[in-house]
Amino acid sequence: MALFDPGKDILVLRDPTVYLVGRQAIDSRELDRFLADHGVSWQTDTEMAAEYLTEVAGRVCYMSFAKPRPGGNKVYLEHILQVGHGSVLEHAVWNFIFAGVSRTLTHELVRHRAGWAYSQLSQRYVDESVAEYVEPDCIGQDPELHQLWLETVSQSHQAYMKLAARLQESFKDEPDKTLRRKLARQAARSVLPNATETKIFVSANARALRHFIELRGSRHAEVEIRKLAVKVLEIMKIEAPHIFGDYQLAPLPDGTFEAKTEHRKV
Repeated sequence: MALFDPGKDILVLRDPTVYLVGRQAIDSRELDRFLADHGVSWQTDTEMAAEYLTEVAGRVCYMSFAKPRPGGNKVYLEHILQVGHGSVLEHAVWNFIFAGVSRTLTHELVRHRAGWAYSQLSQRYVDESVAEYVEPDCIGQDPELHQLWLETVSQSHQAYMKLAARLQESFKDEPDKTLRRKLARQAARSVLPNATETKIFVSANARALRHFIELRGSRHAEVEIRKLAVKVLEIMKIEAPHIFGDYQLAPLPDGTFEAKTEHRKV
């Protein structure tokens, strides 16, 4: 949700947006060649590459292609979750873009290291004069607090624009215009608040995503990142239900949701 305040020229954001932009593909010819080389034939009943690859990885561990248990991919991956054989989930990878999130959120997000990769919008190169900021719900729901927040953010934003302009003038002897802008923006950004909206491209494997969902989808997590974790989960329950279908969303008193599963820390 975005709100535009005409008096302050500030675009206020309340909810993150998640774009699933990349997923894996199967090279079935190479997999068939591997199976043939080892004298077995095998098929799975899922068309989802991540679920397919996860099952292949698990079956390689025990070379169990010849005598698969009944129930197909769904039952196989349910067993993986039950026994906590989480390492095979690391072979399933997705790519996302998170937008409409604050620098506060990304400071927490990038603490997730194992199984993650990040490429974030650079404030040194990107002009932040387009005023987009993420407001916490607990502030936005109170008119007095909202006004105080809006005034504070607006003051910081105006200071950024003035500093950027003055700094570019102070670097006028620098012949490279791109470098001049970068030098100005990298110094001016020091006054921007944690509420400043940002965009970040992330890649993560299934095990890392499960850990993120359990930790940040908890009622004990900060509200903004909990909203993000829930949106990621909603996408992944559709994208790879055999890996993420064990999660349930439970409503919380503040109107948000938390993620729950019986198979934690897989």
